[in-house]
This record gives sequence, C-alpha cells and structure tokens, in this order.
Amino acid sequence: MPTNGIGRRIAYWRERRGFTQADFGRLMGQSRRWVQDVEGGHRQTDPRLSILERAADILRIPLEQLLTDAPAPPPRAQPPAPVLAVVDALHHTVDQPAPQEADLRRRLTYCCGAFQACHYGALARELPKLLTLTRAAVAAANLETRSSTHAILSRVYQLTASYLQKYGEATLPQASVAADRALAAAEIAADPVAIAAASRRVTKNISRQGRPGAAVVFASTTANRLRADLETRGPEGLSTLGMLYLSAAIAATGNARSPDAINAMQNLIGEAEDVADQQGEDLNADWTSFGPTNVTLHQIDALTRFEDGWSALEAASSLDAESLAALSRERRARHLITEARANVLTRRPDAAVQAVVTANALAPEEVQGRPSTVSLVKDLLGASPAPGRELRNLAQRCGLRA
Repeated sequence: MPTNGIGRRIAYWRERRGFTQADFGRLMGQSRRWVQDVEGGHRQTDPRLSILERAADILRIPLEQLLTDAPAPPPRAQPPAPVLAVVDALHHTVDQPAPQEADLRRRLTYCCGAFQACHYGALARELPKLLTLTRAAVAAANLETRSSTHAILSRVYQLTASYLQKYGEATLPQASVAADRALAAAEIAADPVAIAAASRRVTKNISRQGRPGAAVVFASTTANRLRADLETRGPEGLSTLGMLYLSAAIAATGNARSPDAINAMQNLIGEAEDVADQQGEDLNADWTSFGPTNVTLHQIDALTRFEDGWSALEAASSLDAESLAALSRERRARHLITEARANVLTRRPDAAVQAVVTANALAPEEVQGRPSTVSLVKDLLGASPAPGRELRNLAQRCGLRA
C-alpha cells in the first residue's frame, strides 16, 4: 500500500477543515502528541488501515486522498426532484399559444421575488412553466416584439442559471446551458443591461469549470466594453455594471492565493465601489441588491475565499445593521453563511454555529437544500466533540446524522 506522505496529507486536510491538532486528536480518540507524531512522520510504523479510514471519514475525503496525491474523481450527486423538473424544462418545448408580454413579466416578477425570498420550492414549481411560455412568446414574436421578448427570455434564463448554480457540481452543465442561452438572447435583444447581466452568470460558470483566469478576463472585458452604455441607463445599468465587476472579483479568488491574485481582486472591488458611489445608495434595480453594502459583502466573501478569516470579520464589523437588514433574505442568508466560514477559519466554532443557525432561521431553503452549506454544517458537527442542540437539530434537517 503506498503510504509515503500520509502524515503530510493528514496535516493538509486537517488544516483545510479548520481542525487544530488537539481537535483532530480528540475526534480520532488520540492525543495531540499522537497527531504531531503522525503528521511529522516520527511514528515508527504507518497507521493501520482502520485508523486511516477513520481519519478519512473525519476529514470528509475519500481514503485515496490520504494514500496518494492524485486527485480523486468528484462524487456524482443527484439534485432534488424539483431541480430536475427545471432541468427538464430547459430541454423540452411544448406547442401552445403565445402569452401576452404583460403576463410573462408578471410571472417573471413573481419568480424573481421567490428567488430573493429563498422560496426555492415555489420557484421550482413556476419556473418550468415560465420557460415554456417565454419560448412560445419568442417563437411567435414579430419584428416589433422580437427585441422585448428576447430580453424577457434572457432574464428567465438568467434566473434559471442562478437557481441551478445553487446546487453545485450536480447542475453545473445545465447552469452553463442556461447562462449561455441567456447571453445569446440578450445579444439578439441588443440590450446592454441584459448582456451584462447574463455575462455575470456566464462568468460564474467559467470559474466553476476551473478557469478563474478566463472568467476574470471575460467579466472585466465585458464590463469595460459596456460601461459607457450602462452608465447612461440609470440605476438599472449601474447596478448591473457594479455586479459584473463583483462577479469578476469573486472569480479572481479561484486563482491560487498570491499578491497578484489579491491585488486583482481588490482592484475589481474598487471598480465596483466607484460604480456604487455613482449610484449613491443600495437599490434592488433589476433584482441585483447592488450598492455600497453589497460591495462590502462581496469583499467579505472574497477575503473568506482567500482564507483570510480575520480580515473578513473585520470588514464585516463595518457593516451598517440597518442597511444589511434592508437587503433581500437570500443576500442576508448568504452573508451569514460566509460569516460562518470566516469564523471557522479563525477557530471560532461557536460563532460559526450561531451564524449558520441564524441563516437557517432566516432562510431554511438556502441552508438545508444547498450542498455547500450542508457540507459546512457537517464540518461544524465533526469539529465539535459535544454538538449543542441547535447544531444537532440543524444537522438532522440537513439529512446528517447528529
């Protein structure tokens, strides 16, 4: 069995999971000194297979990750049934009479509101029908309505991409399809706001495909190209422009942490700050929640992604509570989850648990239904030798053993 470097790999994954040597030793039923010896390669014999299996379970990695440096293939996940209904709607067309644009806009407003309220079950029930109706309207459009119906279609595909992106790798291919279709429809509509908004979703997908550098170039180039047009469109254009710069900043965190990567992220945050200053206040134009507060939230997220938990929490302390409370439920819940991750990085598990529990009270579907958040809850559960009642209850709601 190839065992060279096991201690080094255990140390790497222990630190990634936010465990101290004492934490990991307690979970393993061993002493801190035992962990030190294993990680330092000072033990005379390699750990038994049963011990390695337990370590892999605690660290939430395949056993092969401890035995070799070769990356393990990602597990195949199956999204929930309501999500699959939306996926199916991407690929099915039903012949039916074209609806009025007013009806489409009314349905779209409802779905966007459901997304921002984290009512994903309601959104999943309505979104397949909205996709079908909007495609019927586009098929029936004439020269006079072609642009406006494609603009609506772009917005529907953008919402579909944002919804599917919440379910991680399991729906990444379908989210990419939706984002690409959103951009294609926006270009037919020749609407700079729609093009920039759709480009945000494309940026996220490029980054999640393991190409953060390409994502940054795509987003920043698009923002710079459309900036003059967007600045003439009032809050809708400014909000979309600012969010595109923020999308580029988050994509920049996908590169290995380095002075250049951090500088690139900070420059893009600075561009968004300039746009927020032009706008002057927090608004929800075109469902963006863009403004000075959201710029700070993205800065906190970016710092956390670069594993700079202390700087993230320091930035969070500058937030105005009233401005934060005025944002959408979805945005506030995501911020609480980011705060939880920052607290994990700074070895503050109690604060991390409280942030996740608060997020769950605010938006249960944002916490219990998302793979990344369920994974965070599992990490918190594993890091606590005696999980409290709130954490155990949340873990059970997430389908975890507590």
